[in-house]
Amino acid sequence: MNSYTTIECIIDNQIAHVWLNRPDVHNAFNANVISELHACFDALDKEADVRVIVLGGRGKSFSAGADLSWMKEMGQADFDTNSADALKLAKMLERIATIRQPTIARVHGAALGGGMGLVSACDIAVASQNAKFATSEVRLGLAPSTISPYVVRAIGARQASRYFLSAERINANTAQQIGLVHEVAEDDDGLDEIISQIISEIKKGAPNAQTASKELITMVDHASINDSLLNSTANHIATVRTGDEAKSGLDAFLNKQTPHWIK
Repeated sequence: MNSYTTIECIIDNQIAHVWLNRPDVHNAFNANVISELHACFDALDKEADVRVIVLGGRGKSFSAGADLSWMKEMGQADFDTNSADALKLAKMLERIATIRQPTIARVHGAALGGGMGLVSACDIAVASQNAKFATSEVRLGLAPSTISPYVVRAIGARQASRYFLSAERINANTAQQIGLVHEVAEDDDGLDEIISQIISEIKKGAPNAQTASKELITMVDHASINDSLLNSTANHIATVRTGDEAKSGLDAFLNKQTPHWIK
């Protein structure tokens, strides 16, 4: 595998472990993370001997969402720049969601915003008891646009209605109840034990049949995740990001102030 600066990819015994590797910022997204994740999953798709991909985060969190400096830069950019940037995130999530191998999200600590999008883009999600999820965008004057196809597919429109609008934190047990994660472990050791058990079951299946099964789910699911939808979600967040409310909300967040809409 290629060498990366923001992620790690380790292949062992037909399992690829992809690690978000920015622990000092809780594995927050920036343009480099998005680019490297996309490139890594592109490469893994061509690895004939890789049966399962496990996506996790180094340090205390899975991923706390968008990097603050990246958010600030995008908040000051025009619509076209925002749209192009958001489309890269949308394409990266699509690359993860459509890779031929089964994918497992290994979730501990924070999985917020785009981090929750990554969890939803994976086929299977296992969380430790300390995991916390949220689509926190509305508290910054934003919307969870590019992650929405995967989160809505994971938890359904009715649950998304609550959590997109309230941005409240979701604990691991609630995440399991609403379908965001499949299994909850008491601690990180238990997390790896459950994932190992799932991998052993996956390895009993035929690789091409599993790829066909993934394609089948996409085919029968309600909304196809295609170029039209990706462009729509990218343009949606670009419109929201360049609005006055988002600029005000992001400025308040960065300066630790109260947004103007909170009276």
